Amino acid sequence: MNIIKLDAIPSTNDFLKEKLSRQYLENFTVVVAENQTGGKGQMGSIWEVQSGKNLTFSVLVRDLLLDIQSVFHLNVAVAVSIAEALKLFSIPDLAIKWPNDILAENRKIGGILIENILKSDGEIFSIVGIGLNVNQVEFTDLPKAGSLFSITGKVFDKEAVLTSVLEKLKLNLALLQSGNHEQFWKIYDAMLFRKGVPVSFEDTSGLRFMGIIQGVNCNGKLEVLLENDLITEYGIKEVILLY
Repeated sequence: MNIIKLDAIPSTNDFLKEKLSRQYLENFTVVVAENQTGGKGQMGSIWEVQSGKNLTFSVLVRDLLLDIQSVFHLNVAVAVSIAEALKLFSIPDLAIKWPNDILAENRKIGGILIENILKSDGEIFSIVGIGLNVNQVEFTDLPKAGSLFSITGKVFDKEAVLTSVLEKLKLNLALLQSGNHEQFWKIYDAMLFRKGVPVSFEDTSGLRFMGIIQGVNCNGKLEVLLENDLITEYGIKEVILLY
């Protein structure tokens, strides 16, 4: 496993993409930054980290996805891998908030951003960006954020956490490559935040409504049972879960 460690860069995803455009990189090349100054989250949000306290890293995944339609299988496997790794450190009440947030005790401790590159020959490269709040104490203006430290009161060895996540990720992606994606969907579904209970949503027009999460389909859309007893599907940019 090729691991590139850096002090401070704008984005580990962007660094890995640029490096990939200039040279051959082996599968599972990892870029880790002590401080990421321009990290991105879903829908263009900024992922802010306290320098030296957290984990921000990106992993190159190649020779895995056969077609662009199977992209969310990778999302599911990555989210499950992180959750399984954190369970080894006895992090309580872990959950996966659709589509790719990792929660503990209802607070966001991690996020995933996967960017896929489709080559002219049909080959798909995936840049898996992961941010984990490890030892950060304060989260200014982020009342729903937390860290492994704030949840447990313990200081964690970042290298140990990184190693655990990478080992789980490598193992599970090998299983995914063999076509065994159903087991990851089952775990993802079982860990889905607020599934089966009434929750509030907000759509792109600002309209708020109630619904009950039924699950996530293979295209990554959230299935919600509305008050009119109809199940409606929502894409990542179409609705926000309020909690």
